[in-house]
Amino acid sequence: MEIVVGTKKWSSWSLRPWLALKRTGQPFKETVIELRQAGASEAEIAKHSPSHLVPALKDGDLVVWDSLAICEYLAETFPAAKLWPQDAALRALGRSAAAEMHSGFSSLRGECPMALEVAPAAVAISEATQKDVRKIVERWNQLLKRSGGPFLLGDWSIADAFYTPVATRFRTYGIHLSDYGDTGAAGAYCERLLQTPEFLAWEADSLA
Repeated sequence: MEIVVGTKKWSSWSLRPWLALKRTGQPFKETVIELRQAGASEAEIAKHSPSHLVPALKDGDLVVWDSLAICEYLAETFPAAKLWPQDAALRALGRSAAAEMHSGFSSLRGECPMALEVAPAAVAISEATQKDVRKIVERWNQLLKRSGGPFLLGDWSIADAFYTPVATRFRTYGIHLSDYGDTGAAGAYCERLLQTPEFLAWEADSLA
C-alpha cells in the first residue's frame, strides 16, 4: 500500500488515516506532498488523488481518497488490527464520534489549525470555538465513562485517530480543558493521545 499525505506539521486529515495504517503493522510506502505551494501542490496531489486533496490511499489499482473512508477500508482489510472494537454498541458510538469530527467543529478547525512546529502558547479563542471545545470535552467524558478508557472505546481505535489532531490543537493554542467542563479524564486522555508511539513518530518526522 501507498499513502499520500500532506505536509506533516499541518495536515490533520492526513494524520488520521496514517495513524490507523501504522496501527495495522503492515508495511507501506509514504509519499509526502508539500502543501501551501500555490498551484504546484494541487497539481502534484492530482497525480495521486481524484479529489485533488490529501490524503489518498493506494492499494493496487484502488485509490481511496477520504480520511474516514480510508480508515474504514483499513479496518475491513486488516481485521486483526482491531481498529474498531468487537462490541457493536461501542463500535456505533465510535463511528458516531469519528463522523462528528469529520463533519463538525468547523470553528475550532478554522481558528486553530494543526501546526506542530508552533511552540505552545495560550491564545484568545472565539465563543464559537469555545463551544466546539466544550462539546468535544463532553463527548470525550461520555465515551471514556462508558468504555472505562484508557482510550475512547477502551482500546485504541479509529475514533482516537480522529481526535489526535484535536489534542495537538489544544496543546498548541494553550486550551485548558479544565475550563470547559473537564474533571480530569478528558485532559489525561488528551495527553495520552500525544504519547502514542505512532503519533510521536509522525511528530518527529514533521519536525525533522
